[in-house]
Amino acid sequence: MNAIADVQSSPDQRNMPINQVGIKDLHFPLQIQSAEGVQHTIARIGMTVALPASQKGTHMSRFVALMEERQHLVLDFTSLHQLTLDMLERLDAQAGRITISFPFFRKKAAPVSGITSFLDYAVTWQGEVSASGEYSHQIKVLAPVTSLCPCSKEISQYGAHNQRSHVTVTLTCHKQEVSIEEIIDLVENKASCQLYGLLKRPDEKYVTEHAYENPKFVEDMVRDIAVALKNDPRIDRFSVESENFESIHNHSAYALIEYP
Repeated sequence: MNAIADVQSSPDQRNMPINQVGIKDLHFPLQIQSAEGVQHTIARIGMTVALPASQKGTHMSRFVALMEERQHLVLDFTSLHQLTLDMLERLDAQAGRITISFPFFRKKAAPVSGITSFLDYAVTWQGEVSASGEYSHQIKVLAPVTSLCPCSKEISQYGAHNQRSHVTVTLTCHKQEVSIEEIIDLVENKASCQLYGLLKRPDEKYVTEHAYENPKFVEDMVRDIAVALKNDPRIDRFSVESENFESIHNHSAYALIEYP
């Protein structure tokens, strides 16, 4: 039987390295280890490596094969680091990254009735080994909250308009992990009020009045969160952004802080 040609491993003459090459949007069942326990989820995965100028292509099937072999893996800060190293070894690469995005659920108790319900958050973990061989871990969390306009409250005889806001925090850490729950708690504590999946009438009264007593501009929210992140020694760099979906306009209010 004749050997099948390995075109990907053949030399390339254009002398042009590729920073990242691989697969995107692989849907895959995973178990996520968080501070509160293990969750089963469906993740969207991207896996890429750096390709030297001398090599024509990478071996795309090896990315999927790597995940299939680890389908029972419980993913956390440590196992993502090891998975990234395993990918580089499998692809014979010096640098690369794995990006894993998934819905994350927390069971929350309503503030007055105590009735419980799930609320979902969008989370992305990324493990990356740079060309220098240094590993870094990035976590991105989108948390929905309520914001109430301080100007509207100040100038109105009664009432104030509010918004549902999407606050996105992205952190890069090299040594210590910051948990998903910590980021969610920080964002929700800095908002006018947090959201709940299920509320009874006493709860609705509470969240309405709580937001009214804690007015926040979009600028206030990103600044308050950024100050807390800046003071956390575990964090190397971060960004915090908020998009407030206006109730009196057909556009959003937006703010972004990147540090450093």
